[in-house]
Amino acid sequence: MPQVTQSGKNGETPPKTASLALVAVGSNRSLDGMSPAQMVTKVLADIAKDIGMIRAQSKLYRTPAFPAGSGPDFVNAAFAIETDLGAKDLLESLHAAEMRFGRTRRTRWAARTLDLDLIAYENQVLPDISTFSRWADLGVEEQQQTAPPELVLPHPRMHQRAFVLVPLADVAADWVHPVLGRTVSQMVEALPKTDLQDVRAL
Repeated sequence: MPQVTQSGKNGETPPKTASLALVAVGSNRSLDGMSPAQMVTKVLADIAKDIGMIRAQSKLYRTPAFPAGSGPDFVNAAFAIETDLGAKDLLESLHAAEMRFGRTRRTRWAARTLDLDLIAYENQVLPDISTFSRWADLGVEEQQQTAPPELVLPHPRMHQRAFVLVPLADVAADWVHPVLGRTVSQMVEALPKTDLQDVRAL
């Protein structure tokens, strides 16, 4: 993923180099009269105030909760954002935004007002490829019981999830996974057709 250079104001300061990050958004629980779709739309409008400039955002999609039967359908989206924050600081800012929208983290994969997942940050692999591979190979039951104690990038299971990849294809179809060597479009094409049929544009 290329870096983007921002020009200094009136030539008074040297240009700053910003990084491009990919973020997935989801909601399947209302808050203060806002539906999940309204929640996702509002966070897309508000979040750039804190973390950077949104360069592209996807359509909204309705998808079944994961794993199957774990709650109401989700509204999902994705965006590409240009930011001066490092990956870990960006993740902290995303978690702070979740909390402002009533997110609580009591039960893994429970219904939630807002889910902001940092999917990729440039072409970085964090903390290292062996840790990425270990979490990418985790079975569903283990995934439900445990979460990484540190930031793992790219998201270790993004390539398996239609509800992430289909919206992501709207904003970064040509982004290449630094471990798998496949573009977002190619990862979408590799998904089972039944998974793709479950992701419906609103």
